[in-house]
Amino acid sequence: MKAFKFLALFTLSLLSYVLPAAAQVATLQSTIEEFIASKDAVVAVAVAGNAGKDHVFIQADKQLPMQSVFKFHIAIAMLREVDRGKFKLAQPITIGKELLLPDTWSPLRDKYPTGVTLPLSEIITFMVAQSDNIACDLLLKLLGGPAVVDAFFKAQGVNDLSIKINEETMQSDWEQQFKNWTTARSCNVVLEKYFYNKNKELSATSHAFLWTVMKSTETGAKRLKGDLPTDVTVAHKTGYSGIKNGIAEAVHDIGIIFPTNGEPIFISVLISHSKESLINNEAIIAHIAKLCYDYFEKNN
Repeated sequence: MKAFKFLALFTLSLLSYVLPAAAQVATLQSTIEEFIASKDAVVAVAVAGNAGKDHVFIQADKQLPMQSVFKFHIAIAMLREVDRGKFKLAQPITIGKELLLPDTWSPLRDKYPTGVTLPLSEIITFMVAQSDNIACDLLLKLLGGPAVVDAFFKAQGVNDLSIKINEETMQSDWEQQFKNWTTARSCNVVLEKYFYNKNKELSATSHAFLWTVMKSTETGAKRLKGDLPTDVTVAHKTGYSGIKNGIAEAVHDIGIIFPTNGEPIFISVLISHSKESLINNEAIIAHIAKLCYDYFEKNN
């Protein structure tokens, strides 16, 4: 009987400790849901913080076009091949003029209009930090094509994604983008898996390189970073479909917010089927990120 009473008291004590925290994160989720309810868009959100103790999932399992978010995945697949010895970060890669397609986003082409030889590390940086499409398709070709990257992640247990086409194909036809899809939850799984690197998925060198590049991302300054204090570091990767007939199928940002105090915040916000303006879509992402930042600053 005494043991039973002790167990009951212990359980009540544990609940009194757990429930307030659960209620708090539920309040965060409700606040985000109320904020996005009036938006003419699908807004999918996955958030993990407080060392994995707190989560927010809103439409997080909805399959949405990846657009350039898949460049983060391609970088991981390439770095795994580097770790296996197939490539080296310092390895020179020649990019001939014939590869520099004119009608696609490419700061690399703009900087080297006649072609160039660059180390693999710089090509990865162009792809991730500047979302370069030519760098992306070159790396996909080196890896063996989109299907190889798709199979790599499936083998790692990341199933809620589809990587079937490259940027050239995706940009050629609006409908093609739907062949590459993911979910907000899946994005967060990949972020956490390759940041914490618990099973040494990447070597120490590749891990450090990946997150240095992610922290140097230049696109999407008004998305996850938009409303955060300027001294807060964000490692992130964006995706954008453009707008057709007043609809944006992808305005995305996934990444890690590093508060000045406390644990990293993993956050993926995917906006699709949106009739909002680009400015509004980016402001939605920025506001959600700020709500999460404020919550975890208080509750870490």
